[in-house]
Amino acid sequence: MKIALVSPYDYFYPGGVVIHIAHLYEQFTGMGHDVRIITPYSGSRDSLDSQDIIPLGRPVPIPSGGSIARATLSPMLSSPVRAILERERFDIIHLHEPMGSTLTILTLRVSNTINVGTFHACHSGTMGYRIMSPFVMRWFNKLHGKIAVSKPAMNFIGKHFPGEYAIIPNGIDVEHFSAAVSPIDRFSDGKLNILFVGRLEKRKGLRYLLGAYKRVKQELPNSRLIVVGPGKRQKYEKLVRKANLKDVVFTGYVPNEELHIYYQTADLFCTPATGEESFGIILLEAMAASKPIIASAIEGYASVMSHGVEGLMVPPRDEQALASALIQLLSDEHLRQEMGARGRLKAEECSWPNVARRVIEYYTSLRNGS
Repeated sequence: MKIALVSPYDYFYPGGVVIHIAHLYEQFTGMGHDVRIITPYSGSRDSLDSQDIIPLGRPVPIPSGGSIARATLSPMLSSPVRAILERERFDIIHLHEPMGSTLTILTLRVSNTINVGTFHACHSGTMGYRIMSPFVMRWFNKLHGKIAVSKPAMNFIGKHFPGEYAIIPNGIDVEHFSAAVSPIDRFSDGKLNILFVGRLEKRKGLRYLLGAYKRVKQELPNSRLIVVGPGKRQKYEKLVRKANLKDVVFTGYVPNEELHIYYQTADLFCTPATGEESFGIILLEAMAASKPIIASAIEGYASVMSHGVEGLMVPPRDEQALASALIQLLSDEHLRQEMGARGRLKAEECSWPNVARRVIEYYTSLRNGS
């Protein structure tokens, strides 16, 4: 098949959706399909590492769901999109967040082939969709197939764009995150390492983890909290100083090709997000690394893990419950190993080869009219 993967977001700044598209591209081409990626791009054309990436539209930063989305707002893309589609003659056009950007909506508008949309998001702010849905519903109706990465994502988009959705989860590079690598030397001193990975945004709940860690440190002095992720960390460092917390390390941004080393260094992984998570790819990363998880009991995370199986789930914003769960797992190495092993099995189900196979099967069913 000849497949177009259309990204709403800047391919130069790889976030969750862009990484998802990149993995589908890799898997599909490995299966023998002919694939192009159509995407906004803020880098130079010389920085593109593949002729299969077609840059289109200059992205701008837009606040979205407690984060920043870099999408194009240009209304002048119809002609270049039409020219690309006429030249390439795709069998399938797969749009990610198809109602989420000018590029995806205009691609749907001019497309005359089979259109598939994947919906990734789940957040509390629905005003944008509520306002725009009457105006773009006719383009939404051009989708022959609709995929949601989780039940929460399906419920979120279904409020404004009802229809039948197939649930196909995000994938994980199991081999990468399970690779046998040596732990980071400076953290291999016998202390129990708690790992947090995520952008330093309010909704990621780091402040509650810091509050819980104060209790953990009192109970288990031989512990450490490693905070991995980009963002403004000054206010969190201020909380650390105010509480006189020891052994809290902020690493800043860590590239994906090095992230697996931090998971392998950790004794457990903790993500205390307060909401607006449709899936939780970081849970799969930790599972692939065979690490037990402590996570907030929010719908997006509950669609990936189960309390008492791959880890423990606690009410969001509850520092006492979070501290108790941390102390329980840090104090029980056998339980950590059991939960880590079960998580690894779950991650295997969501490996990119398995996810890509399911997507191709979905394409085939649409082409066959079933």
